[in-house]
Amino acid sequence: MPFGEIICGSPGSGKSTYCYGKHQLFTALNRPISIVNLDPANDNIPYPCAIDISSLITLQDVMNEYQLGPNGGMLYCMEYLEANYDWLEDRLKELGKDAYVLFDLPGQVELSTNHESVKRIIERLTKGGFRLAAVHLCDAHYITDASKYISVLLLSLRAMLHLELPHVNVLSKIDLISQYGDLDFNLSFYTEVQDLSYLSNALEASAPRRYAALNMALVSLIEDYNLVGFETLAVEDKTSMMHLTRTIDRVTGYVFVPPANSPMPPDAVPDQHHAPSSARPNTYALFSSAINSAGGYDVRDVQERWIDAKEEWDEWEKVMWKKEGEAARAANPATGIK
Repeated sequence: MPFGEIICGSPGSGKSTYCYGKHQLFTALNRPISIVNLDPANDNIPYPCAIDISSLITLQDVMNEYQLGPNGGMLYCMEYLEANYDWLEDRLKELGKDAYVLFDLPGQVELSTNHESVKRIIERLTKGGFRLAAVHLCDAHYITDASKYISVLLLSLRAMLHLELPHVNVLSKIDLISQYGDLDFNLSFYTEVQDLSYLSNALEASAPRRYAALNMALVSLIEDYNLVGFETLAVEDKTSMMHLTRTIDRVTGYVFVPPANSPMPPDAVPDQHHAPSSARPNTYALFSSAINSAGGYDVRDVQERWIDAKEEWDEWEKVMWKKEGEAARAANPATGIK
């Protein structure tokens, strides 16, 4: 049975970077993965692409031929892909029945919140046997502003209701959040979407008073559904990537059993000493979620790593990288690693 992720989110949220990071992680774990680019405007793909929609249609060709703008052209491309679904289906079959596939969607949010073509494509994928989860990426810096945070909550809620898939909302680029100023509350307030009435003062300060009733009505709507929550992601951090991978695997029911001859990564058992006070080590699990689900990783670890003690953690990781490099050179002196 093939499994996969529908990667969606606004432009700049880190979808392609996430796909590339996932490819690197799965390659290290000797776990199969294929990536499908469904963005006809993406001509600078950073990851190895198993299937590229540009071999079927490109946004620039549509805009030139039909005199459409980028938004209308993108909708046309998705409708064209839906009409030619057999093209995608045939290429997916070539990946094998046990494939794990990432579907990298365009950044136009209407495709995952309003337009029907992507939804119908997903329905055909699930009818064809795919077990899918939607991974919705949101730039973490939005939580530093109350009004932007409410907007992200509404966008996430709308995508959940529209796509009708097991859904994982993710605050991406969490490692950069300290660059945008202090948070009004602990990170858990935003990831767990706690009592949003506490945002009323911040919303009133950032918007004219005539919008106060509208703001609170939107807050009430989000709380009435009580569906939205967030995971966090720093793509270059192994612990963060492994935690999100475990979460997605639990959602889809995927179980990964490594081959018997899989090599153990050189940093699979790190030195756990000299970590910052009360910090947990940067572990690198070999197994996926269903095999190793007790990661002990929660939002308090994320807050300490990237907000409260970022500089101390950065210094500790430099020491760990140096030790890993020395261990790798000692184990493989012929490689000439420096």
